[in-house]
Amino acid sequence: MEPGYRLMAAHWLFKSEPSVWSWTDQVAKGDQGEEWDGVRNYQARNFMRAMAIGDLGFFYHSQDQKAVVGIVEVCALAHPDSSTDDPRWDCVDIRAKAALSRPATLAQVKDNPALADMALVKSPRLSVQPVTPEEWAEVLRMAEA
Repeated sequence: MEPGYRLMAAHWLFKSEPSVWSWTDQVAKGDQGEEWDGVRNYQARNFMRAMAIGDLGFFYHSQDQKAVVGIVEVCALAHPDSSTDDPRWDCVDIRAKAALSRPATLAQVKDNPALADMALVKSPRLSVQPVTPEEWAEVLRMAEA
């Protein structure tokens, strides 16, 4: 198997301020996707370094909306972040896959006992975070309810 691919996709959550980069902006990039640049946290960077092509992620609007609004796919492996000359920072490229039927709000996530240990609840400031398969399924269930 080629490096950067897995038999089963991992799941992630990508947080963005909609006034800086929104779901609409992400969708407008089409299949080419866009760098998830500007991340300056070592843990978030390391999560991106662990990502594989085809991994899926929730696209989360922070600030006022505070909701998961869409699903993205990793379409380029970790590479130097073009928004800086500092070699410590890497990013991946992601592309929009689908909007959620209805946003899954942070309040709903926090009220759901099945999501009590989700990084979104426990590490809310982290801009890129892992999502377990169970958490992934539960958030999708909430968005379809």
